Amino acid sequence: MIKYLNERSGPSPLEKCLPLNAMLFSESVSLLQKLIATPSFSGEEDEAAEIIQEYLSGYSIKTKRKGNNVWCYNKYYDSAKPTILLNSHLDTVKPNEGYTNDPFCPEILGGRLYGLGSNDAGGCLVALLATFLHFYSYKGLGFNLCFAATAEEENSGYNGIRSVLPFFGDLQLAIVGEPTLLQMAIAEKGNLVIDGVCLGRSGHAAREEGDNAIYKCIKDIEWLRTYEFPQVVKGISPVKMTITVIKAGSQHNTVPAKCEFTVDIRHDDTYTQQHILDTIKNHVSAQIQVRPGSLGATSITPHHPIVKAGQMIGCKTYSSPTTSDQAWLSIPSVKIGPGNSARSHSSDEFIFLEEIKNGTKLYIKLLNTLPLILINNPIKPKNEINHFNN
Repeated sequence: MIKYLNERSGPSPLEKCLPLNAMLFSESVSLLQKLIATPSFSGEEDEAAEIIQEYLSGYSIKTKRKGNNVWCYNKYYDSAKPTILLNSHLDTVKPNEGYTNDPFCPEILGGRLYGLGSNDAGGCLVALLATFLHFYSYKGLGFNLCFAATAEEENSGYNGIRSVLPFFGDLQLAIVGEPTLLQMAIAEKGNLVIDGVCLGRSGHAAREEGDNAIYKCIKDIEWLRTYEFPQVVKGISPVKMTITVIKAGSQHNTVPAKCEFTVDIRHDDTYTQQHILDTIKNHVSAQIQVRPGSLGATSITPHHPIVKAGQMIGCKTYSSPTTSDQAWLSIPSVKIGPGNSARSHSSDEFIFLEEIKNGTKLYIKLLNTLPLILINNPIKPKNEINHFNN
């Protein structure tokens, strides 16, 4: 007779067999400090990738590398078992002008580790790596683990995770490390970026000459600011459009003939990106161009075993307004990790040391709990994980 989840209590079998190595936390902090001290802007992660490879080599773990992407597998990999991807990114944005600290100085003050990339997403990266090492040598795993430290997440670059996904093999599930306050994102908004251009005719500002392109843009921008796509779920706006850049004119006495603007669009899966784009084009006079690298919205059913496992250990679920490499995955995935998304790309970025420790513990507990969910819940949706227990 199969028991219900709430009838099973106590630690999982893996928790009994695999005590957490206390050294992993101190090593994680040291590793993150090395990464912070090594500039790794998008497309320039080569030294950071080498640091990860050298660290894993210290454990006699063979790694694979393509470009600035590094990945590896658990010691007793078995192709007959399903594989879980543990992924976070190596790259960072460039430091903004508001920094008062050296962004590449990994200083620890008051329980906080400061530095560029500490929160987004270095803390997640080292916590996932510690989790991988925790399970690496265990023979009794009912699943394989693929740890991947990937490049070009911040700019949705072609040489990031999407360039190496075909080399990872058959994956059934992914845990993507991003700062979420250890809450589990089961949906993620897509990101569409467009550039608009309004054309006019130049003339002297002192006379009634020309056709001011700025005035044309104002009408378009006001529509973009105020238009609301119809709601399918009451109270939830499916599309958010924000003007982030505007450029026009070169002299104070010349009517500008050209005005350019950029729109950052975040959306759920209510409308396709093509529908959103068509709606915009039908309402504005500007010429619209879509930037490459647009990311679609993602979601996972709340009934998926990984979501149930998260809920069982106390994770809150939510829909994330930000995008990540999760958008490139065609398999079920969740986004979760230590740190706070509100600190990402901010001045004097930091992560609490306690967040890294708790993140590692949560990842381990999540993977320990997953087999219990599947043992106790044999009814699973199609195309989901076949088995995680031997």
